[in-house]
Amino acid sequence: MNQRAQGPRIDPRLAAVGLVTGAVIGVWAGRRAQEISRTGVPQRMIDWDRARTIAISMNKESSLTAMERERLDAEYDALVQRTIPLISEFTGVSLPYPLNRVHAFDRVDWINANIEAFKRMFEPIEKFDLFGNQNAPRAVNVLWSGLNQTVVSAELGLLLGYLARRVLGQYDLALLGREPLEESGKLYFVQPNIVNTERSLGVPPDQFRLWLALHETTHAFEFEAYPWVRQHMNSLIEEYFTFLTQDIEYLKKGMSGLKTFYERARSQGERGNSWIELVMTPDQRILFGRMQATMAVVEGYSNYIMNAVGRDLMPDYSLIHRRFEQRQSQRSNAEQLFIRLTGLDLKLEQYRLGEAFINEIVRLRGHAVVRTLWQGPDMLPTLAELRTPETWLERIESAPAHDAASS
Repeated sequence: MNQRAQGPRIDPRLAAVGLVTGAVIGVWAGRRAQEISRTGVPQRMIDWDRARTIAISMNKESSLTAMERERLDAEYDALVQRTIPLISEFTGVSLPYPLNRVHAFDRVDWINANIEAFKRMFEPIEKFDLFGNQNAPRAVNVLWSGLNQTVVSAELGLLLGYLARRVLGQYDLALLGREPLEESGKLYFVQPNIVNTERSLGVPPDQFRLWLALHETTHAFEFEAYPWVRQHMNSLIEEYFTFLTQDIEYLKKGMSGLKTFYERARSQGERGNSWIELVMTPDQRILFGRMQATMAVVEGYSNYIMNAVGRDLMPDYSLIHRRFEQRQSQRSNAEQLFIRLTGLDLKLEQYRLGEAFINEIVRLRGHAVVRTLWQGPDMLPTLAELRTPETWLERIESAPAHDAASS
């Protein structure tokens, strides 16, 4: 499998979902307790300052000066603006707002921006007594609470620190926000990682940065030209947290609750699911699959546009694409283990499926049929349909709405 844990193909928010799941499952160590302060306010599940410190400690060797930021902000903004009319012409849609929040980041900048995004994502879980054991002595509560908060905070810090060294670019649209979208999302370009990649691949920096800008700008089109995509992702994440809340109640029951998760995993048998899926109920796995399928389509379509537009835009496009793909497949044993433990391997596999799905639909029916994916959530493929694109075609081509549109 061509695993991709670097570059523009990782969405940190889905990595956070996996980490939330891991934090909840991690309560198996016992009926963990939570420290209550003198004011009666529960201690938060995550020490965000500690997570930030750990992540930054892994990435503090590279920083940008104010002058470098100003120059690079202008450079990447110019590249983004260059790609907008090309993507608009190819897709047939336009952005509702100017895409002008473009920023060059160093790794610490990226960590700080994503800490804020992760805080919003974890907020529903932090409201609950994840480590609750009100019958335990206060001294035990304090001990377990401090230990577990340290562990979860360290896990998050390590994940952020790892991603900060690999992410090249990121389109950031605040998910889980209740406010209407009245301006564009933000585009981040992590300059130290970009420079390192350019050097290691031996590719022209001007073309590589244009290639990267093209990919990230397509995400703005996907989320902003089709507002339902953001709403759909929000609803899936909120529903997922509802399931996690139910699991927290099981875990509060101690060993009897733990047995529930053991039975779930045992019932899976040899189905080849990830460790995260093993402890999910059937309904949870269906929901998790819908989340993965949605992001697979988002990434797959972005790659398709990048390839289609990029070939005519950059003289060395084929060279960049080939060397980047080769680099993605080369990983140390330690890195492969980290990817599996954090659940990133699952996400990367779905992204690969998404790109293959889009390419096959284009081959069979053309780009016009692929564009019907963006009509609404019902048009999105399931994970099974991602693996067999013909079944998606059969479904959407037999639908009454499709028949009416074709007549």
